[in-house]
Amino acid sequence: MNLLFVGDVVGTAGIDILERYIYKLKCDHSIDFTVVNGENSAVGNGITKQSYDRLMRLGADVVTGGNHSFQQRGCEELYEQNATLLRPANYPDGVIGTGVYIADLFPVRIAVINLMGTVGLEALENPFFTADRLIDEAGTPNIIIDFHAEATSEKKALGHYLAGRVTAVLGTHTHVQTADEMILKDHTAYITDAGMCGPEISVLGIDPEIAVARMKYHYPAVFRPSSSPSFINAVVVSFDEKLGKANKIERIIMR
Repeated sequence: MNLLFVGDVVGTAGIDILERYIYKLKCDHSIDFTVVNGENSAVGNGITKQSYDRLMRLGADVVTGGNHSFQQRGCEELYEQNATLLRPANYPDGVIGTGVYIADLFPVRIAVINLMGTVGLEALENPFFTADRLIDEAGTPNIIIDFHAEATSEKKALGHYLAGRVTAVLGTHTHVQTADEMILKDHTAYITDAGMCGPEISVLGIDPEIAVARMKYHYPAVFRPSSSPSFINAVVVSFDEKLGKANKIERIIMR
């Protein structure tokens, strides 16, 4: 089977370019299943019903989240009503929503697990222990993990920790695609960050002038999206669905 995993979608521009080209991506790579990180898909970060619905209509099977999952007011109902919208599984008990989705593509089952790192982010449950528990509960060898984390060291460590036990550990959050795609232990596809979908000439999607002024002078600033042409960052993972074993991972950059 072939998995398309799309890096952080940033705002309307990110959804627009994905909507325009995802069909070609799916055809070119014979895609069977698609996971999209949508935690920045709403204007001003987070996710809304409108941005979630657009991502699902354009062909996402599962939409994952991260530290901005609850950025938008009133999003609780969205998580209650949509099992295919995930937030990090290592949030405390009692937080609305879920961090796991089991897709039943009879006879194949695919588990998508959303985790968030704790280095430089919120002090959530240790993602290593959360991963252990959820892998044991998955009931399928086909396990895809979106690890939304700040530190490359934490992402690398989790990749090595889970090597041979899951199909893929795919990093998100930093919006910059890394060039370290590999197969760990001849089983687990890994990349530190899949990148982003949105304005390419930007600072993580933000207008460069605003981002530079904010970092240079440390003044409060209202971020606005860059108006430059967008690009798509993603990865394609080919795997044996009987064993949950990845045999290829390919970085995608589409301008």
